[in-house]
Amino acid sequence: MKRLDVALKMRDIGVIPLYYNPDLEVMKEVVSACYNGGMKIFEFTNRGEMAHELFAELVKWARKEMPDLILGVGTVVEAGTCSMYIQLGAKFIVSPLLNEDMARTCNRRKVLWIPGCATASEIGRAEELGAEVVKLFPSPTIGGAKFVKAYLGPCPWSNLMPSGGVSPNRENLSDWFEAGAFCVGIGSQLISKEIIRNKDYKKLQSVCRETVELVQELKN
Repeated sequence: MKRLDVALKMRDIGVIPLYYNPDLEVMKEVVSACYNGGMKIFEFTNRGEMAHELFAELVKWARKEMPDLILGVGTVVEAGTCSMYIQLGAKFIVSPLLNEDMARTCNRRKVLWIPGCATASEIGRAEELGAEVVKLFPSPTIGGAKFVKAYLGPCPWSNLMPSGGVSPNRENLSDWFEAGAFCVGIGSQLISKEIIRNKDYKKLQSVCRETVELVQELKN
């Protein structure tokens, strides 16, 4: 899949779930629930020890069980880790910061690179380096939806993905998409500790489905 195809899929679905758990079976259940709820793109967050080994197993499993799922990796902060995850099958790389070496690595392999930016100047630099989509992070502390609307006024060509402070409810999602968000990333507000503790993956699937439907309504 080409990186532009990945970006367009993000736009079409509108919501990218992000999560990490050290238990492979829990990861499979979460990914399956999100996928069956209509979120056919998933961000695995690179946080625990040996996380790359878990991701490699997840990729192998997903290729058999849901071959149209787009798996990417987030919380990547330098080029070495970026390169490793691309080799393991990541279709997009998300970072909480702007690292130019990562841009070169992803561009060389034609993999979608989504850097984290907090200012207009950082967004502009990221786009000069080839970023098709830019992650706003941490989105609540840099102005939230008001920042998105204000920035897109003079720069309507930018594709902004708020992450952090996004909730799967109408009021919150309305704010982001009315402001012009390209898509949003949702973690613990979607995949809650309660759901994981209770192993209530049917509830997760239902919440994902409702969220996707709500986003489609808001975008249209």
